[in-house]
Amino acid sequence: MSELTVSVLPAISGIDAALWDGCGAGGNPFTTHRFLSALEASGSVGEGTGWHPSHLVARLDGQVAGVAPCYLKTHSQGEYIFDHAWAQAYERAGGRYYPKLQCAVPFTPASGPRLIAAEPQVQAALLQAMAQVARQSGLSGAHVTFCTEAEARLGEAAGFLPRASEQFHWLNRGYGSFEDFLAQLSARKRKAIRKERERAQAFGGSIRSLTGDQIRPAHWDAFWTFYQDTGGRKWGRPYLTRAFFDILHQTMRDDCLLVLAERDGRPVAGALNLIGREALYGRYWGCTEDHPFLHFELCYHRAIDWAIAQGIPRVEAGAQGEHKLARGYLPTQTHSLHWVRDEGFHRAITDYLERERAAVGEELALLAEMGPFRRGALSP
Repeated sequence: MSELTVSVLPAISGIDAALWDGCGAGGNPFTTHRFLSALEASGSVGEGTGWHPSHLVARLDGQVAGVAPCYLKTHSQGEYIFDHAWAQAYERAGGRYYPKLQCAVPFTPASGPRLIAAEPQVQAALLQAMAQVARQSGLSGAHVTFCTEAEARLGEAAGFLPRASEQFHWLNRGYGSFEDFLAQLSARKRKAIRKERERAQAFGGSIRSLTGDQIRPAHWDAFWTFYQDTGGRKWGRPYLTRAFFDILHQTMRDDCLLVLAERDGRPVAGALNLIGREALYGRYWGCTEDHPFLHFELCYHRAIDWAIAQGIPRVEAGAQGEHKLARGYLPTQTHSLHWVRDEGFHRAITDYLERERAAVGEELALLAEMGPFRRGALSP
């Protein structure tokens, strides 16, 4: 008989990087030991942030067989699968919604493995451990956000409640160039994108796509300014610390694609992407000068350019944004799982999620019909 155990790890530094990564994250940069370590070592998560590392490590006969990035959360910020209304309802009923257990990559609305293990029995054990930790610690629940579709099915079978949401992803259908992609769009959309790119590129400077050793420390100084501006306007204060970008440069610059617009020898706008085996993930954007359509050029069009050149199957451009639809990013369903300790609240959430899934399905179908592709372009 094999022995399967799961323990809680209060810091990612408590496990060797090779053991964590050896569980298999499928080429997703966000669930690597180096990315999660950068968050902790930089102080972006941990004491005072409301994200307290509580990672799960599964061992089969004493050998590490699976991991899950988990955090005790004292708020619902930086998750992008919103449960603020649940928290308010729970507390109006006299309960304590926080802390809760969150299996997620902080500040990162990118789909990927969360139950990182090769064997379904190990993945199931990680889910069971989440519910057990929540129950024994008196937490309101446990949540797994932006998991894979297969994990969502496994979680539902284990008694977690599945939730559907949507994003906009660009899919590479073997295009040889950006023009090949444009040829699949309706004439009106094709013309609009060409005009948009022309205006963006006429901002009075140059645009460069940098990765690996092409990225210099001074580029991160510029990008930090961009990130602070955008973060301050969106969230009140940036989630990531300045030290995070220094560590990212040291340990993950080969995983980064930094698109910079420069004018008169200095960066005036930038977009940061992380490079995965199956997708290019757009993460942050910012600028110190406003120029028409420069945001779309750096974040969306240049990402498509790079994905085509590198043969990457998909571009995920972050959360929300129906404006992405006109630029070839199609509506895609994303998944999360939720375990709620209180039976009455569980019933209420079950009813809510059933109605929400139906609404999301209808919206996905409607948005797909509104896409920019010419009729028949996406047929097999």
